[in-house]
Amino acid sequence: MTIHHPSFGTIADDRVIMFDTTLRDGEQSPGFSMNLDEKLRMAEALAELGVDVIEAGFPIASAGDFESVRKIAETVKGPVIAGLARSGRDDILRAAEAVKPAERKRIHTFISTSPLHMKYKLRMEPDAVLEAVTRSVELARDYTDDVEWSAEDGSRTDPDFLARCVEAAIRAGATTINIPDTVGYAVPEDIFRIFSELRARVPGAERVIFSTHCHNDLGLAVANTLAALRAGARQIECTINGIGERAGNAALEEVVMAIRTRPDAAPYKNNIETTRILRSSKLLATITGFDVQPNKAIVGRNAFAHESGIHQDGVLKNAATYEIMTPESVGWQKTSLVMGKHSGRAAFRDKLRALGYGEIGDNQLNDSFRRFKDLADRKKLVYDEDIVALFDDAVVRDHQRVRFVGLEVWAGSKAKPRAVLELEVDGMVQTAEALGDGPVDATFNAIQAIFPHQAELRLFTVGAVTEGTDAQARCGVRLEEGGKLVDGQGADTDTIVAAARAYIHALNKLLVKRERTEPVSLSA
Repeated sequence: MTIHHPSFGTIADDRVIMFDTTLRDGEQSPGFSMNLDEKLRMAEALAELGVDVIEAGFPIASAGDFESVRKIAETVKGPVIAGLARSGRDDILRAAEAVKPAERKRIHTFISTSPLHMKYKLRMEPDAVLEAVTRSVELARDYTDDVEWSAEDGSRTDPDFLARCVEAAIRAGATTINIPDTVGYAVPEDIFRIFSELRARVPGAERVIFSTHCHNDLGLAVANTLAALRAGARQIECTINGIGERAGNAALEEVVMAIRTRPDAAPYKNNIETTRILRSSKLLATITGFDVQPNKAIVGRNAFAHESGIHQDGVLKNAATYEIMTPESVGWQKTSLVMGKHSGRAAFRDKLRALGYGEIGDNQLNDSFRRFKDLADRKKLVYDEDIVALFDDAVVRDHQRVRFVGLEVWAGSKAKPRAVLELEVDGMVQTAEALGDGPVDATFNAIQAIFPHQAELRLFTVGAVTEGTDAQARCGVRLEEGGKLVDGQGADTDTIVAAARAYIHALNKLLVKRERTEPVSLSA
């Protein structure tokens, strides 16, 4: 069976459309918000990864969201650019305006269909919801041929009413029908039944793409996604690293590698360039300040690590004894000790290309190369992970109001820790000296002295990028101000400098949030 889609043409039955919502649903995670430059960099990485649809944001949520969706629509080529909208006229017109510049554009409109949501959230009767489905899809079709309709809380919706809503959406012109497991309640048997029944009983179902959007509240998002594919869904909505509201969404990297590794159980094709998976994961972690847990499937640092003697022996004899995919297939590097203090700029540029960064601008290259030379002078061995950390650390801090310049710290058991800090604030270098209960506390107090603010420190973490006593430290900082959470990240061989960079990164993100209107509450 084949389907003709306005954005993708004729689609073979084994073709799966990868719809990435990292920039929309993923950004709704507390502390995960991104500024415009960060969203653009992430969108470009998603395009390079090979995703088919980028859901760039929820345009009516704020002026900042509208601007980011419109800028992505203007600059990112290749994927379809989608904007999310509720069923109201204002939402749809705002989304249409935001995605208008895109080469290929989509309006993704939704409304709740479960009895619980209709009664308590919408306060609407079922007939009114049905009318809203038709009205919203017809309006969206006035602005694009590619319209997706979603039944929020679809997995808890009465099957008969869900079928009526899907039929109404198809009749009104929807080309993709999405049935989200919004609250992560379903198990694979539920998902298989829902999609199978809809495809069998709804008139016109054979003309549209069915889509699955699964949340991970019970840890079943990927399993439910694969169940939807078996039942005929041909679009997967997912996020890098599985980020998203509450427990997150189905992780793109896990779904893609499940399909690639088990073609017997999942005989489907997609356009993802799997060797770019790790690069995309690390970029997102740097931008958001959230590292993935070490044992995370595919992209966790332990995903291809073996400590057990039995496992090590087996892998040495044949990697397939304990590895079901190769590290290189998702972007891990086997050889990483190739750069040092004698390496030149050309070698450094080639290394960045090999790590998946593509062509680097001269300013970014010069700044990163300078930091690489400083790092190489302090470290005996420079690993790929070190280069990734320092380059991303530089990239995500472009166009920031507050910049790290220098730091001196005095600490020990016999005197009160003291920090002397230099920051560049709006182009002017300022210096402050502060005491603290420890060197990190003194450094954070110095930041407060230079740039007074009301944010409270909610979390401080320290980890190592690589091994050894000369390893770069990677620090994480979470700040809260007025209910807004932001996370920052910093890396340096000096742990206190890494902590300062992380705090400054978080502070800059908080300043961006201050300038943005509070986002409208939504789900999907």
